[in-house]
Amino acid sequence: MTTPLAFLADIPPVHAMERGQRIAITCEDRSVTYAELDRRAGRVSGLLVALGAKPGDRIAWLGRSSEVFFEVLFGAARARVCLAPINARLAIPEMAFILDDSSAEIFFVSPEFHAVARQVVAQVDRPIRLIGVGAPREGFDSYAALCEAAAPPVLAPPRLQDDILQLYTSGTTGLPKGVRLNNVNYAAFLDLRTQVEGFDYGPDDTVLVVAPLFHVAGVNISLSGLAAGGRIVVMPEFTPAAAIRLIEALPVDQLFLVPAMINAILHAPELEGADLSSLKCVAYGASPISEAVLTAASERFGCPFIQFYGMTESTGAGTFLPPAAHAGELLRSCGKAWPKHEVCILDEAGAEAPVGEIGEIALRGDLIMPGYWKRPEATAETITTDGWLRTGDAGYQDAQGYIFVHDRVKDMIVSGAENVYPAEVENAILGCPGVIDAAVIGVPDERWGEAVKAIVVAAPGGCDPQVVIAWARERIAGFKAPKSVDFIDALPRNASGKVLRRELRKPYWEGHTRNVG
Repeated sequence: MTTPLAFLADIPPVHAMERGQRIAITCEDRSVTYAELDRRAGRVSGLLVALGAKPGDRIAWLGRSSEVFFEVLFGAARARVCLAPINARLAIPEMAFILDDSSAEIFFVSPEFHAVARQVVAQVDRPIRLIGVGAPREGFDSYAALCEAAAPPVLAPPRLQDDILQLYTSGTTGLPKGVRLNNVNYAAFLDLRTQVEGFDYGPDDTVLVVAPLFHVAGVNISLSGLAAGGRIVVMPEFTPAAAIRLIEALPVDQLFLVPAMINAILHAPELEGADLSSLKCVAYGASPISEAVLTAASERFGCPFIQFYGMTESTGAGTFLPPAAHAGELLRSCGKAWPKHEVCILDEAGAEAPVGEIGEIALRGDLIMPGYWKRPEATAETITTDGWLRTGDAGYQDAQGYIFVHDRVKDMIVSGAENVYPAEVENAILGCPGVIDAAVIGVPDERWGEAVKAIVVAAPGGCDPQVVIAWARERIAGFKAPKSVDFIDALPRNASGKVLRRELRKPYWEGHTRNVG
């Protein structure tokens, strides 16, 4: 590639000129060349302008991963409009909150979620333009027809401060926060991806994308593949058997998996005799992984592994542990900082802690978000005045600069790469008949890294654990609901009445290393 990529929106037009007939995206039985991707993104920018979208506006997306997501993302970026994908695993009230909070008035929906989208929109008190991807559906404008009628407009060039992606992350209060990621963040990502193993794809690489596109991991893996001029293969939904088939058939060169996916593949019958020799590298992160799973995967996959540690608020970046460091004591480390970025350990006073001392991990650099959408107080709590992003994770740094995650400052649970906050789950459980008090913790789980467990104080006469679980599932997303319930006479609390979750977690984590990815 000879033309540099200054902005995310440059990816389709630059590659359309240099390798227009090369396949950019494959999804199921559909493939899109770079020339087609550029043309379709131009049409999307035209339809957005025709519908009245202005620079700085938000548009929403709800759907399975597909090539259309990228058409909308690149088209929106050209029009200086910000795309806000909604986690398709959330409950309808949670989706409605995000749609309402985003201020989006244009809502792209894939066929599987047409009925859900109607219920979501019914809970938002403003007009929402529903655009249906796929077959025509009553009440939805046709995406295909709107694109066909739209002409690529003449637009002002993008600006560095333009927000281009808004990903929602759960908060400790239970209310999701919109993480604003702008052209500064992704200009830095496009610059640095070639300097970081696990993102340094080439134009001949085939990259399998299994992480959902409402997560920063799925977006970044995809954008790195497209920025390289390679081919990305998007799985609408991950299954171990399908992933194994694709790795063999395509074949796949590059892959990112959360630990739960790695473990699922290792236990899939289809792995027996499968040829994974095409893999150049497997990157992993986003949730805890055990050394046993990592060791087994390294042996069976037969390729280097690289770990990433970061947050949505840091555009997914932070530290990385390259293949050469995957040995001995460093297997428990999440690596060193990305190039041109900093990592430090902050003590309770907010000063940099000495080597080996446990404190809060903090990150700084151009990949750090400008802030949360409409949450100035939360932004101020998360980003210090001198630019450090407080991760909420406790850890320490050794003399060589490697970071080791010790535990979480906050009580967030990471289950299968999904963030779950105890307070939200506890609020869903309390009120269930037979429940007097409840606390929620994460416990070891071979499949998901951590599983959500409720510790309940029951009323006289007891309480059925399945009733508690069902009660919660009616009120919050299924992945947040407890997978198991234990009973206790009284919850341990400190003098101010705060539940001591660390004491509750302790017996479940004995003999386990609580690694955080």
